[in-house]
Amino acid sequence: MAVRAAMVCPSLPIMATKKKTSPSGLKLVSKSTPGMLPWLGLALIIVLLDQITKITVERSFTYGETVPITSFFNLIKVYNPGAAFSFLGDAGGWQRYLFSAIALGAVGFCLYQMKKNAGQRLFCFALSLIMAGAIGNLIDRLAYGHVIDFLDFYWRGVGHFPAFNIADIGISVGAILFVLDELFRVNKS
Repeated sequence: MAVRAAMVCPSLPIMATKKKTSPSGLKLVSKSTPGMLPWLGLALIIVLLDQITKITVERSFTYGETVPITSFFNLIKVYNPGAAFSFLGDAGGWQRYLFSAIALGAVGFCLYQMKKNAGQRLFCFALSLIMAGAIGNLIDRLAYGHVIDFLDFYWRGVGHFPAFNIADIGISVGAILFVLDELFRVNKS
């Protein structure tokens, strides 16, 4: 492991490092884990992708407009004032604040856990996806009062799956990876 001399400044964060003292009294810093920066970068990329796609749909489609792409997939512009599967979608507006508070709590939890467990790759990857999804949908709730959904999958004769967006994919995939990470950890012990 490469060790380099570094001036340690308490006001600047050092990513997950181990401090060692050399015989000359200099503090040596060795990088052992990547810290939170890669996970925050991933979350930022997903939030940007989510917002760019939503802005594109918002500007290019009229409400309810559907563009068939394949025999099982459409692009559509719909609004969801509720949560997943339009849960509490017709509750009168107060749910906007409830789901915004839940999103802020989820982001705080993800940040805390990523900082605490920065070396656990799958765990932090999952949290990064969940956090990005929460932030993407939070931006919509605060800016518009609803979430913009545009991905519409269906099966002829069965019906349509509720429309969703990139943020929803992040939350769903992150949740699956979160469970898988826990299962892998339990099996190791």
